[in-house]
Amino acid sequence: MSQDANIKAEKNKEPKKRPSKLSPSVHSGPNGDTVSVRPVRRGDLEAVIEIDNLVTGIEKVDYWKSLYRKYADAVATGQHFLVAVSGDEVVGFVIGEVRDWEFGSQPCGWVFAINVRPDARLAGTASALLKGICDGFRKAGVSKVRTMLACDNTLILSFFRSQGMMIGAFLPLEMDLGS
Repeated sequence: MSQDANIKAEKNKEPKKRPSKLSPSVHSGPNGDTVSVRPVRRGDLEAVIEIDNLVTGIEKVDYWKSLYRKYADAVATGQHFLVAVSGDEVVGFVIGEVRDWEFGSQPCGWVFAINVRPDARLAGTASALLKGICDGFRKAGVSKVRTMLACDNTLILSFFRSQGMMIGAFLPLEMDLGS
């Protein structure tokens, strides 16, 4: 084959598809059990509270009950509360929503809570949770996802960076309101 024919054949090749950085929503968990991602159920709330308390050191029962009431059945309004389940045990969760036109921003998905039980980490569970919520955001018609985190939380920063997230175009500002 001539050099011109090789170049032409190379140009007509299908581009290589890059593997998704997000894991599938069903995979092998920390004990070899299958992990699946699904919408939260009332019976999952105790495990979600326990995971959050284990990771943050603060038990926020009323807060989580309020989030459950607001997000559990609200997919139609762009709100998502998903859990990762291994066997019959909840091992992680993610919560977020579609927000419209905040400070001139096009509608986008916001992840405001994601966590995995420490002994269930490094099995792709958080990746599956993020994929699940991003799939929900895509179905709602948005093409971007955002989050915000403490600048000293290197664990979650590393996770989001590993999923392809980068510093965005918005800058969070704050001030103390005093007493």
